[in-house]
Amino acid sequence: MASFLPVVLTIAGSDCSGGAGIQADLKTFTALGCYGMTAITSVVAETPAVVDSIQLLEPDIIGAQIRVLAEGMPLVAAKTGMLGGRRQIEAVVEAWQPMAQAGVPLVVDPVMVATSGGRLLERDAEETLIGRLLPLARVITPNLDEAAVLLGAAITSREEMLSAAQTLAKKHGAAVLMKGGHLAGASAPDLLVDGSLVRWYEGERISGVHTHGTGCTYSAAITAGLGRGLSLEEAVALGKQFVTAAIRQHFRWQHGGVEIDALNHAPPGAAAGQ
Repeated sequence: MASFLPVVLTIAGSDCSGGAGIQADLKTFTALGCYGMTAITSVVAETPAVVDSIQLLEPDIIGAQIRVLAEGMPLVAAKTGMLGGRRQIEAVVEAWQPMAQAGVPLVVDPVMVATSGGRLLERDAEETLIGRLLPLARVITPNLDEAAVLLGAAITSREEMLSAAQTLAKKHGAAVLMKGGHLAGASAPDLLVDGSLVRWYEGERISGVHTHGTGCTYSAAITAGLGRGLSLEEAVALGKQFVTAAIRQHFRWQHGGVEIDALNHAPPGAAAGQ
């Protein structure tokens, strides 16, 4: 018997370790009741601890993936993650234009630097990201380091988060989810600014977990929520809950004398390890 799932898309890089990028996005889409598709922009050789090497895909094949999916599948929401370079961003912008005109929401995670410190966006691509991609977004989801690059100033307090989010939202005509996980303190607050709406999402800081893919997972969960027809405010609440649970119920292995952690993208209500 046929069943229906909302169809959503991730436009991002492939993480061979399975914890971030399109792999994390697909796990999140599935856990949250969506049918996930991918437009791969790059292949990254990495683990949660290190980025070894990156191969960017040619712009033509990136654009072709987006176009064929947009024309041939009932796409209702999408996100971008790691895009890598100026030409890759330009290909995404050009291919996405018809979907933007049709009002399909796009979540833009402005991926620039990996958790391990490896750079994931070429420096000459920042202007293209800011000038061409961000204006297409329904919501932009920077962490504090990424927001500092976008604005040219460090962000170290809730007051500065609010000012920064409002500045970015006004500049790009999009909602902004400012992720405050890098703030000092016992909590991990996130801030959504969407027009006149200002909402804080409070969260616990889970110490002792060293992994990657949280930003990918968060933005994918928001995309799934929008695909399921939730409001942006509701989709962000879903994303915050999902990524917090993925951190809390993380996987851990011992290998080579060190501990390796990874997010657990289990469906809501599922026990860790199932």
